[in-house]
Amino acid sequence: MGVREDLGIDLAAGPPARPTTVLCRVVDVTDEGGVNIMYQGALLLDVACSTAYRGRQAGDLVHVRPGVKPLVLYAVGDDPGAATDSSVRDIAREIAVDEDAVTAATWGTGGPSGSGWQTVNTLYVRKDADGKAQLYMQLSSISDTSPVDPGRAPKSKVISPTDSGSWRGGRPDEYASAPTQGDWTGRGNRRGGWFYGTAIAAACMGRTVSGMKVSFTRKRGSGVNGKVPMNLYLHSHTAPPSGQLNLGSGPEDGLLRLSVGAKGTASLPASWRSALASGSARGLAIYASGRSEYASFTGGKITISFSA
Repeated sequence: MGVREDLGIDLAAGPPARPTTVLCRVVDVTDEGGVNIMYQGALLLDVACSTAYRGRQAGDLVHVRPGVKPLVLYAVGDDPGAATDSSVRDIAREIAVDEDAVTAATWGTGGPSGSGWQTVNTLYVRKDADGKAQLYMQLSSISDTSPVDPGRAPKSKVISPTDSGSWRGGRPDEYASAPTQGDWTGRGNRRGGWFYGTAIAAACMGRTVSGMKVSFTRKRGSGVNGKVPMNLYLHSHTAPPSGQLNLGSGPEDGLLRLSVGAKGTASLPASWRSALASGSARGLAIYASGRSEYASFTGGKITISFSA
């Protein structure tokens, strides 16, 4: 009988005076809306959550209702509203940029600075990096000061991989359905990769990159159930190679550690952002040796933010 069933029998069969919930620690949030939790040193997978448990994160201390099918009721801690305020504002800002028809309207006695302006008598107009209109009015005299150009940073870009795969023995591995690292069967270590063509460098051209985040999900049925580190590398391939997948800088093994079914997002190091933005690197890869860090991952979507 498994730990999940033991939990239900042990707590549900007790006298009424016993507690109706138990405290557990969240290990990871999974791709199916549940969480993996630790109970009495064992890992329970894909435990369902009530809608009252919001802002779910690894490390949360939660109240769990026991039963054959345990349910996470809510988290212990501060109101998550304050913690999520900044993320809500970021989302609102992104939406506002999408909806704006005009991002700047300024005036002065001279012509506008910068490139791309078109003259309509004394009205100038151009498109910014996000394709939104900017207006400039040239006046013969000024009776009021011009509004300050808000100078909004360009909207972030999301780049999804065009392809992915695994390699073993110097060639593509048709037996792995998702990018995989390590060796479970003794037939050789696998390495996996995500490919983006030239889309990352194209999205960054002429802009100042302030951050890059990449999201992954740990595939079920690959290796041990507990947390495994992703051993991330850069690579310079624009598409899957017919021979070996060559690894670049790395490994960065502290960015993500995921249990099975878990999803996570990691911020790429500054040097990696620069390499991907310039085109000297084109994508991401994983590699590990042996069984201890064997795992498969899906996802690979990169979100690029800009300061200018």
